[in-house]
Amino acid sequence: MEPKLSIIKQYLSDAMSYSEYKNLVKQLLDEGKATGHNQSELYLNYSKLGFSRMKRWEKTFKLDQTQIEAIKSISTPQTWLVISEGWCGDAAPALPIMKKIAETNDHIDFKVILRDDFPEVIDAFLTNGGKSIPKLISFNLDKGELYFTWGPRPSTATQMVEDEKKNEGQLSAEFKEKLQHWYNTDKGKTTANDLVDLLKSTT
Repeated sequence: MEPKLSIIKQYLSDAMSYSEYKNLVKQLLDEGKATGHNQSELYLNYSKLGFSRMKRWEKTFKLDQTQIEAIKSISTPQTWLVISEGWCGDAAPALPIMKKIAETNDHIDFKVILRDDFPEVIDAFLTNGGKSIPKLISFNLDKGELYFTWGPRPSTATQMVEDEKKNEGQLSAEFKEKLQHWYNTDKGKTTANDLVDLLKSTT
């Protein structure tokens, strides 16, 4: 088995369902805490904002008919394991979209694991050397196959971030607001299309 899959196999039983993840984030917020190891006021505020946005995306995001048909056509059994944290601004819109895709196809088993609690998992799936989240990993342990990874952002947002870092050297507060505006305007279409295209590759 591929070494990365061996690491996943070691920790998969610790992963949560989407509902368990959402309930954990809420429970911690009720206790004045965030997920993860950083319990600063800043991360608590990020977590509150992320939870609110996640609930909104659950209500507002809709797959279109073309996407639904493409998702339902896939017959390859696979697990989608998402590495996330409640405070992550990019996770808030992404996870509800992933969940709706998984709900549309019984062959997809959707799980969530916290980045900070399982460093070995994120270390196996770095993005440009960084522990960026959310990170979705599609695989089938029984077959020993790793199908694809996605994250931490949809393709258009990834390009926006790369251009900003190249031009400015960092992501300013103004840019982060611009990025959130893009998420809201895009309405999840790019994220869903990216994931559906990757899902098609598993046939």
